Amino acid sequence: MNLNKYIDHTILKADAAQDDVQKIIDEAIKYDFASVCINPTWVAYAAEKLQNSDVKVCTVIGFPLGATTSEVKAYETKDAIKNGADEVDMVINIGALKSGHYKKVGSDIKAVVDAADKDALVKVIIETSLLTDEEKVKACELAKQVGADFVKTSTGFSTGGATTADVALMRKTVGSDMGVKASGGIHTKEEAEAMIQAGATRIGTSAGVAIVTGEKASSGY
Repeated sequence: MNLNKYIDHTILKADAAQDDVQKIIDEAIKYDFASVCINPTWVAYAAEKLQNSDVKVCTVIGFPLGATTSEVKAYETKDAIKNGADEVDMVINIGALKSGHYKKVGSDIKAVVDAADKDALVKVIIETSLLTDEEKVKACELAKQVGADFVKTSTGFSTGGATTADVALMRKTVGSDMGVKASGGIHTKEEAEAMIQAGATRIGTSAGVAIVTGEKASSGY
């Protein structure tokens, strides 16, 4: 299985310096990954460095807690696209979902979808480690209803990452028309292939090079 175009090569740590971001960009170009996933402050830099490449620029919105307001998420989305983002991974309002405020969760996702206005792919991070299976299904249904492009398992900054069971549940819920991104704790080729077998169409990881080369990765996103 050719894994490179499944991979969003990721660096989202708070202490990521320019050299760290540049390393991710260089690796993404070398291995022809799907995208680099970086914090919003690095979007313009990454877009400039990747302008002669087919590697996309992915960034995160309302990250990592999802607890900013819909208006802020929408502004962040527009700003990211203006700076060169091709894809945005937004975190849902997890507390609202846990409270049963589904209309609020749906409108929050829709605010980002509308702000992206088809100029960028929208991936919806539901943070599976904090949800019951019923809540995971509901979050996926809401993301699909408002026109998001992907649902995504995790930020990599909470209590757990992707599992094949969650990926399979998400795929079953959204059907074949949406993407499913597995992220958090995926460090080996075998783990990546298991996620894809379960239904993932994208893999978010800081271990992209190890996954495609078979080398051992250090732990991380």
